[in-house]
Amino acid sequence: MTALEVVKNAIKMENITKRFGSVVANNHVNLELHEGEILSLLGENGSGKTTLMNMLSGIYHPDEGQIYVHDQPVLISSPKDAFDHGIGMIHQHFKLVDVFTATENIILGLHDEKRLDLKAAEQKVKEICDKYGFDIQPSQKVYDMSVSQKQTVEIVKVLYRGADILVLDEPTAVLTPQETDRLFQIMRNMQKDGKSLIIITHKLHEVLEVSDRVAILRKGEYIGDVATRDADQQSLTDMMVGRRVSLNIDRPLPVDPKPRLVVEHLTVYDELGVKRLDDVSFTANSGEILGIAGVAGSGQRELLEAVAGLYPVAEGSIRFYAPDAAEDAAALELVGMDPVTIRRSGVAMSFVPEDRLGMGLVGTMGMTGNMMLRSWRSGKGLFVSRKEPEALAKRIWDELEVVTPSTSFPVRRMSGGNVQKVLVGREIAQEPAVLMTAYAVRGLDINTSYTIYNLLSDQKTKGRAVIYVGEDLDVLLALCDRILVLCGGQVSGVVDARTTDKRRIGTLMTRVEGGQSDE
Repeated sequence: MTALEVVKNAIKMENITKRFGSVVANNHVNLELHEGEILSLLGENGSGKTTLMNMLSGIYHPDEGQIYVHDQPVLISSPKDAFDHGIGMIHQHFKLVDVFTATENIILGLHDEKRLDLKAAEQKVKEICDKYGFDIQPSQKVYDMSVSQKQTVEIVKVLYRGADILVLDEPTAVLTPQETDRLFQIMRNMQKDGKSLIIITHKLHEVLEVSDRVAILRKGEYIGDVATRDADQQSLTDMMVGRRVSLNIDRPLPVDPKPRLVVEHLTVYDELGVKRLDDVSFTANSGEILGIAGVAGSGQRELLEAVAGLYPVAEGSIRFYAPDAAEDAAALELVGMDPVTIRRSGVAMSFVPEDRLGMGLVGTMGMTGNMMLRSWRSGKGLFVSRKEPEALAKRIWDELEVVTPSTSFPVRRMSGGNVQKVLVGREIAQEPAVLMTAYAVRGLDINTSYTIYNLLSDQKTKGRAVIYVGEDLDVLLALCDRILVLCGGQVSGVVDARTTDKRRIGTLMTRVEGGQSDE
């Protein structure tokens, strides 16, 4: 850009402040989105990114400050107001009706549409798809779509309504590398057409790949911005956190790995009779981290819950080999046991579930109460001692730097990152032989994520078998020793994380091949 060129703003947010009771979510934030620009919005969990964008999209209303759209002051009191000003937000969790077609979802709620003229609407949808390179059929049912196609419907929905300013919240969280590449190409196509885009993501390599400029929030305040060409992952992380943060994941070679958990021909069905896992076999060894990759809904959750005794098994075997047992000792069969029976049988297993507050912790309890959930059965008489759980809670509070006023503060009132620290800390403190984690860093900022990565790596060096279900393929490749890839409930491959690449894993995530192992 030459000195004579004038930057025009698509959006200008001036001194925006938002409070929730005594909590200041955004404090006099000044943010600009230039016309025809892709802007990345970065910040740790609780930094106010989503709150700020929710005010732009009409979900919240600022307590102080002014929003300008194309240099005109506007009042955005609802999502309809946002659409009227050409602003559309694509949320991380899709808001679609499964039994409707793409077109029916796109025109749903539009009062000025002729609802019976689906043919004209389908034609308009097709024109938008052809223009930007979207891969959906207007008449396709949502329940027949992949995750990336559902996301496409959400994007087309806001374009159909005339949006020229788009906000995408964690758009690549559940996409394969190939799908991410296609999304970025579509974003560039929209940019060439004069659209302005804001992308919220925790994946710094994506920030550097797709955006023109990066704006950073820290603890609700605007820290500054930087041109992407002048930034790297380390500099962006340091700006977000406010201090130097190590981005290294320690991955020593496994030492004397031995089978700890052997799963053979595992098949499970859900309550509707739908097969969720189909003939799954693998081995988790001591002293290694086994990663599990797959697009959303490929059976990752069902697999871990079946091993933990929380999901019924139709066929197959799950055998546990105790660390201190003789080499010729028989393995313990876990199929048919519930979690209490598994524990009473002497199996040292910990599970960090996907649903932190629904399955992992009790939201109304504090840290101490949630520690007691792991020890109350060992109490004698009518009363349970709080001494040991309190000591454990304080140790986790100190070692993991949990931000909370006290160990009795309800965990549901903590940020997502702190809730996850409490859950992971509690499960690791059990000193399990097998530690299973489902999306342990989903939605967490980079600083908290690296804390958890190194906690898991530390468990591996202590001879424990760690099973890590993750979404970020770069992390899986850097953290794990082997990676099991699931596709549609089947094992499509088991690869060596040190020698494979994310393109190979992305291919396995989308189709089951004949030869299952690259090792």
